[in-house]
Amino acid sequence: MIDLKQTVLGIELGSTRIKAVLIDKDHTPIASGDHEWENQLVDGVWTYSMEAIHTGLQDCYANLKRDVREKLGTELTTVGAIGVSAMMHGYLPFDRDMEQLAEFRTWRNTITGPAAAELTALFGFNIPQRWSIAHLYQAILNGEEHLPRLAHLTTLAGYIHYRLTGRHAMGVGEASGILPIAPDGKDYDRDMVEKFDRLIAPRNFPWTLEDVLPEVLPAGANAGYLTEEGARFLDPAGDLRPGIPVAPCEGDAGTGMAATNSVRVHTGNVSAGTSDFAMVVVDRPLGVHREIDMVTTPAGAPVAMVHCSNCTSDINAWVNLLGEFAEAIRAKVDKGTLYTLLFRKALEGEADCGGLLSYNYFSGEGVTDLDEGRPVFLRTPDARLTLANFMRTHLLSALATLKIGLDILTGQEQVPIDKLYGHGGFFKTPEVGQRMLSAAAGVPVSVMETAGEGGPYGMALLAAYMLWKEDSETLEDYLENKVFAGAKSSTLMADERDIAGFTAFLEQYRKALPVEKLATEML
Repeated sequence: MIDLKQTVLGIELGSTRIKAVLIDKDHTPIASGDHEWENQLVDGVWTYSMEAIHTGLQDCYANLKRDVREKLGTELTTVGAIGVSAMMHGYLPFDRDMEQLAEFRTWRNTITGPAAAELTALFGFNIPQRWSIAHLYQAILNGEEHLPRLAHLTTLAGYIHYRLTGRHAMGVGEASGILPIAPDGKDYDRDMVEKFDRLIAPRNFPWTLEDVLPEVLPAGANAGYLTEEGARFLDPAGDLRPGIPVAPCEGDAGTGMAATNSVRVHTGNVSAGTSDFAMVVVDRPLGVHREIDMVTTPAGAPVAMVHCSNCTSDINAWVNLLGEFAEAIRAKVDKGTLYTLLFRKALEGEADCGGLLSYNYFSGEGVTDLDEGRPVFLRTPDARLTLANFMRTHLLSALATLKIGLDILTGQEQVPIDKLYGHGGFFKTPEVGQRMLSAAAGVPVSVMETAGEGGPYGMALLAAYMLWKEDSETLEDYLENKVFAGAKSSTLMADERDIAGFTAFLEQYRKALPVEKLATEML
């Protein structure tokens, strides 16, 4: 029988899936559960309902309990520690009684352009549209009626953490997507807090920014304990016991760094799923670039982030269409097999995709300065429309915007990237996603054996660090020496043909980008 107090639970509310991973003292995943969901576009806002958040999380946990029962032969009643993470950024406002004041506005929204531009100029620091402070200021500019009652501004991870512990707190990495963090990596930038308060002072709100923001905690800190109410919230069946220590909640960027051991200076990783983003830990301040966000690791070190709102959604749509065709001709194939077949087919395509182009923009894209998106597939009359070229086009399109941002990082800022770690659904089919990313970035790409567990595994590791670290042991040392010392991974470097092909594809992609802009205006 396993000692449940020697296990740690990580939960992540991602864009298309909520997943829970239970790990043992060796940091090995031993059980998991998940729940699939999808955001909704309601009155022009990308959102998830509070009901979907609650029921999805509880279904995910119920599936974890079932997996524990089947694999370990015991009922899940306790664990050594819990950690929760979720998609970063967005806007979740509450009053003093924790009544929700406005719909949850996710990272996917590009509706804060005026606010983001004004705050970037005010702070001398790039403020992307999806950041919580941009959403707050845009709500102020819009004159939204709920603002005088605002008492708590948080993120999805911060909200779940509050429901579990009763504490308004979060990890520094997650907080860095609300408001810039001070150079010491410990708290919000005080100068920017004061500038914002002076900016909104004429509006006479009964709160200051410090009043409404969550407390900031470093990795390894205790961020509260599971309350009786929190236990019933997560496990309505009543089996889970209160009193479990809870780690500072984090965002999916921070958990991706932890899951790939990419928290030291000059390490980097790419998370590729519904969105894709590259995270590179840097050793100095960078210039202000609209395409690059400065966030932090869960330990507070500065990170250059290239975040793209669109990655696999368009691929998923085309795979679903091809699946319908297979079913129509009575050749139905399960989804996993179909993805593998089509991804591997892309390896047979021409390196530059044979004259095909795709823009995978389901939503707006900050890197290319588009506030809305329209998925577009186009080709010249003499383009070679084969299944292999078609699939390769969509895979390269998923990385094209990321490459535009990386070029600024490595070119203008001269940030060295020696190797990238990949994780997320884009890398699930062996070799394919790795080769495409390597062709885009021009560096080797490694995928760890645990990469499929992704963010919830990274959150479990952060909770394990809180529980099992030694005195003065840094997060960097804990991950390197105790988690990944013997980790299995595969590393792949694209050949010159693939790299040249991606370069040629991107040249055409940039040239035809006005077509995507026109599509948003005409349709």
